[in-house]
Amino acid sequence: MPPYDPSAFPPFAVTVDLVVLTVRRHALCTLVVRRGEAPYQGRWALPGGFVRAEEDLGAAAARELVEETGLCAHDPAAPPPVPSNGAHLEQLATYGAPDRDPRMRVVSVAHLALAPDLPAPRAGGDANSARWAPVEELLGEDVIAGAAGSADAAGSAGDAGDAEDEEKGGGPETLAFDHARILADGVERARSKIEYSSLATAFCPPEFTVGELRRVYEAVWGVSLDPRNFHRKVTGTPGFLVPAGGTTTRQGGRPAQLFRAGGATLLNPPMLRPEV
Repeated sequence: MPPYDPSAFPPFAVTVDLVVLTVRRHALCTLVVRRGEAPYQGRWALPGGFVRAEEDLGAAAARELVEETGLCAHDPAAPPPVPSNGAHLEQLATYGAPDRDPRMRVVSVAHLALAPDLPAPRAGGDANSARWAPVEELLGEDVIAGAAGSADAAGSAGDAGDAEDEEKGGGPETLAFDHARILADGVERARSKIEYSSLATAFCPPEFTVGELRRVYEAVWGVSLDPRNFHRKVTGTPGFLVPAGGTTTRQGGRPAQLFRAGGATLLNPPMLRPEV
């Protein structure tokens, strides 16, 4: 091997950022933390942190997920049921603009995590508070409604928000760094994947009703769906749902049949998103 001089290349740091999505009170929400230190002190941000020297990217994302939510990442290839404290975790995208972090050159490998309704989060690390925020509140109605170019719109909105914050002294709903763009990309990934995969069940408890699953689709897509048509589609899609052998009245009204996720990972036919 020829001589190699690591000092000939500029050093940079690697972080993982988490887009943690859940459905709370029929709204798609994401976990955000208020930064307790510079840069962007006092600004809301996605949870995340620097990758440790001994970690690979997946391990760093799983560690941050546990620290921020108490959830363990489960293997998507593992058969159902998903553990009660498990969450779907997958790599989303890499963000490496040279000026995305004012401290130094930082490349972030963002991950998307999906989980059922979760309790109030606890802040940790350099964050002094944490909360579940409706995605619409952070990105605007156009993004959650599925407008074209949502990621670009969110990025532009974030840039404009930064300028406005400089004039007003800071706004609580403008995300730090490039996290508005990362969040918009995560939302669009979730919206797209529940069309052709069984990923929507990751937002549900181990046993759920068709009505609860429908509300997941409605929250993620930002639309209203016809209950009867939706019931026919999901129960008629091979391997999507399997009866759990019980009923529940937790949603009120007549007892509703309980289901759990089936073995299918791809839906045929897909659950196509309505035109908005």
